[in-house]
Amino acid sequence: MLRNSNSRGGFGSGMVVAVVCVCVCVVAMEYGVRVTEGEEYFKPFNVSYDHRALILNGKRRFLISAGIHYPRATPEMWPDLIAKSKEGGADVIETYVFWNGHEPVRGQYNFEGRYDLVKFVRLAASHGLYFFLRIGPYACAEWNFGGFPVWLRDIPGIEFRTNNAPFKEEMKRFVSKVVNLMREERLFSWQGGPIILLQIENEYGNIENSYGKGGKEYMKWAAKMALSLGAGVPWVMCRQQDAPYDIIDTCNAYYCDGFKPNSHNKPTMWTENWDGWYTQWGERLPHRPVEDLAFAVARFFQRGGSFQNYYMYFGGTNFGRTAGGPLQITSYDYDAPIDEYGLLREPKWGHLKDLHAALKLCEPALVATDSPTYIKLGPKQEAHVYQANVHLEGLNLSMFESSSICSAFLANIDEWKEATVTFRGQRYTIPPWSVSVLPDCRNTVFNTAKVRAQTSVKLVESYLPTVSNIFPAQQLRHQNDFYYISKSWMTTKEPLNIWSKSSFTVEGIWEHLNVTKDQSDYLWYSTRVYVSDSDILFWEENDVHPKLTIDGVRDILRVFINGQLIGNVVGHWIKVVQTLQFLPGYNDLTLLTQTVGLQNYGAFLEKDGAGIRGKIKITGFENGDIDLSKSLWTYQVGLQGEFLKFYSEENENSEWVELTPDAIPSTFTWYKTYFDVPGGIDPVALDFKSMGKGQAWVNGQHIGRYWTRVSPKSGCQQVCDYRGAYNSDKCSTNCGKPTQTLYHVPRSWLKATNNLLVILEETGGNPFEISVKLHSSRIICAQVSESNYPPLQKLVNADLIGEEVSANNMIPELHLHCQQGHTISSVAFASFGTPGGSCQNFSRGNCHAPSSMSIVSEACQGKRSCSIKISDSAFGVDPCPGVVKTLSVEARCTSPLSDDFFQEAVSSF
Repeated sequence: MLRNSNSRGGFGSGMVVAVVCVCVCVVAMEYGVRVTEGEEYFKPFNVSYDHRALILNGKRRFLISAGIHYPRATPEMWPDLIAKSKEGGADVIETYVFWNGHEPVRGQYNFEGRYDLVKFVRLAASHGLYFFLRIGPYACAEWNFGGFPVWLRDIPGIEFRTNNAPFKEEMKRFVSKVVNLMREERLFSWQGGPIILLQIENEYGNIENSYGKGGKEYMKWAAKMALSLGAGVPWVMCRQQDAPYDIIDTCNAYYCDGFKPNSHNKPTMWTENWDGWYTQWGERLPHRPVEDLAFAVARFFQRGGSFQNYYMYFGGTNFGRTAGGPLQITSYDYDAPIDEYGLLREPKWGHLKDLHAALKLCEPALVATDSPTYIKLGPKQEAHVYQANVHLEGLNLSMFESSSICSAFLANIDEWKEATVTFRGQRYTIPPWSVSVLPDCRNTVFNTAKVRAQTSVKLVESYLPTVSNIFPAQQLRHQNDFYYISKSWMTTKEPLNIWSKSSFTVEGIWEHLNVTKDQSDYLWYSTRVYVSDSDILFWEENDVHPKLTIDGVRDILRVFINGQLIGNVVGHWIKVVQTLQFLPGYNDLTLLTQTVGLQNYGAFLEKDGAGIRGKIKITGFENGDIDLSKSLWTYQVGLQGEFLKFYSEENENSEWVELTPDAIPSTFTWYKTYFDVPGGIDPVALDFKSMGKGQAWVNGQHIGRYWTRVSPKSGCQQVCDYRGAYNSDKCSTNCGKPTQTLYHVPRSWLKATNNLLVILEETGGNPFEISVKLHSSRIICAQVSESNYPPLQKLVNADLIGEEVSANNMIPELHLHCQQGHTISSVAFASFGTPGGSCQNFSRGNCHAPSSMSIVSEACQGKRSCSIKISDSAFGVDPCPGVVKTLSVEARCTSPLSDDFFQEAVSSF
């Protein structure tokens, strides 16, 4: 046991590493995790389960899983994302499988590039991580059409996700394809691969009742079909309370500590812990405090949970047209521990890393105990104790007090008040809405509300060109302290009507997706309307105007009369009433419907469609309304620039002309330029805040849709209180600003010079003010006190033979680290004593050690990471005896390609 605890559940001196540390290491060796150079990443092992946990190679395991969707990053990013997940304490990598990406045309498969699923699974295995593959094949995931290929809806007689023979046939064919591929590549655990878990269907229980008896039959069929494929590992269904006996039902939610599976023979598993939330165009940006997230995770394991997956651990980017609907934005950052650009989000990543380390110390007790002992400690305070006698073959237990292992979780679920409780004769003070973790049932090593991980302040900085590029071919231009991407742009107009011989004319309004097959966001409808002189006179005499009315439209409708845009509508199946201005004689009425991501959630997806629904007519004519629903309409799919591939580096369109800075922003215009980027590894983004709405390509790669739609002015909180149940509206930012202005361009898509940027602008914008931005965590802060817990990694990595760990190793430490490629260049603030304030606003208190700055600078400056012990001896003096002291530090990280470097270089000319 960890000995010599103080009265508040902290640490004393002369402690001994407990059996918990020994067991963690021994168990890890026994599970056969072994990375080799061959195809066999692990010693082959079987996976089963009991009521308590998954069983790997005959041993129960309690697992932390990191959700990463492979197409939302590039293959070049995958190794770093997986490595950071492992460093953060993950045991497992989880992903959905995206059917529409893998089978864009029926029978034609794509498992290359961002869709190289085999490579992604192998990379996880090469890092010694297990894999959870959620085949579905319905994903939801805020992904276009929920992951279904649009061609699926054209199968005769098909109905999605119900007892429908055509759908079941297609679903089985694709699921079999994936399972067989994994088997052929020897990626299942029993083959020496990392895959330990599969999922069939996804949150079907939410909509099952919509399908009546057919839904029940389909769910049972899906389970039976999955099991028949012989994958050799367990299958799960999330949010499926009536999952059949051989399928594990699991929880998806912000909190799952109260969840119980539908059979005592199944373990309690959490497949989606929503550590943030998605964002739609025109909405605020949601954030989930890490204190609450850690509380949710600790409560889950406290109350019997055994497997937890973060949705998302890395969210990434909806490149191209993969964002779902309605109106999902291009960024899928999700406020995840690793941000959209692959940078650590601190303190979220670091605090969860500490939590995972604390949970690993508890794993021996958790796996050895069938159920915890519940102890009520107060009106809103409780303990769950896991204690068992153990016998580990070959392990000398003589160094320990007994062969009993014990871990406890102390929870205070009061949202407002701190509580002091008595547990096993000792007093523990627990902050509100928090859980304390005691791996040995005596000493607290972690509390969910006490964040000691560093805070990293993300900076988004304009790219200042290298000196060699400044003369004379330098294309960036400087104005009002911003560095814009180029002073030289080319432009060409997009025809605002039917533009090719591929158009066709038919009677009536056809459904958008039936025509486009989702090959483009855009569908043109054009008809002619005759207006007589008497109609004009009628309108003038009665002071009325004709109006276009449509029963329902999604997502965007643009109305043109004789080539002039007269109205825009944005909404999800909303009624349209648009005033029209006609000329005498024949008028061209042209409608453009646009999708902004196909519906990704809900029942009857195949029936949702897009474009125009219901009747369409013009009101206000002298002789009555004109019903256009059965008129002759000419249809055109897509834009001319899409068809001619204006975005391609090989395109040689002769219509491009130079754009002058005083040109009036216009609708449906193409722009292109060439730009340079700095070297180094800092992530790159393009700032489109000067633009309207459209799409963008870099070197032929589609970086996604952009839109400067503004969020509501209200609903944001200046201070976010972690206490109390979280919801997606609780902690929002970015009110009154465009939802997204920065767009990730992966480094692997860029060259050092002459990168082609092509933009389709729909509503009018100024490309001259587009800029290149670099993302980095330049400012890092940390604050740790003497009363904090010792470094958890030292406990987890303690010596196997159980030797006594020195008191010096149990002293709390402050850790700082810069992102890869950066070092700590300066220390802006350091005070050991009683400093006040917070990051970027620290201040000295009445108690301050004079050596603070010199000690911290010497330990950290010039290094990527550093640590300082929080003790009087470390600073050579006790600045205020009898007072609990804190060390607060703010430092700056820079890289050789920082702005300071360039400013100095430029000033030398």
